[in-house]
Amino acid sequence: MRGILERRLSYLYSGEFSSVIIFVFVSYIVNAAFPELQLYSLYSFWAAFFLLEWLLIQGTIYWYAKLKRLRKENISTTPTKIVRLLQRFKVMNVFIIFTVVIAFIFDVIQWYPSLPVGGLVTVLLIYVFAILEYINYFYIQLSYNSIYDIKRILKNRKWKTSSLKKDMKRLL
Repeated sequence: MRGILERRLSYLYSGEFSSVIIFVFVSYIVNAAFPELQLYSLYSFWAAFFLLEWLLIQGTIYWYAKLKRLRKENISTTPTKIVRLLQRFKVMNVFIIFTVVIAFIFDVIQWYPSLPVGGLVTVLLIYVFAILEYINYFYIQLSYNSIYDIKRILKNRKWKTSSLKKDMKRLL
């Protein structure tokens, strides 16, 4: 059982970490390939992209801490220090989420009437993805990678609470 859990935590940690790096290159490639999107000229792009990367870094920290503790101490409980850190980050995340909205409004005002619509749509997609990541980490588990999990959700008609939320409740 420990081996299965270790592989799962390693998969989650490496997936989050890889995403942080890959998204930087993807943003560069998209900006270079589609200059009409004017992504790098939009404050809302930078705010939304920062939010997404920041959340992925938090996920990396979380899963790595669990993996490290499992390997060293043979328990998968997240260290209290990490949970408290992520509780503080949760508050910061809300501030950044609202900053993206303000940056988006600012871009619309600044670029009107020649709005880079494609760029703004791209920003909205990044923003929605970041919000889903935020919900996935701090509230409800949204990602499922087994048919068993999906069948359980359909049967019980209830979403699974995120691991981090369970850890935060443990500290209350």
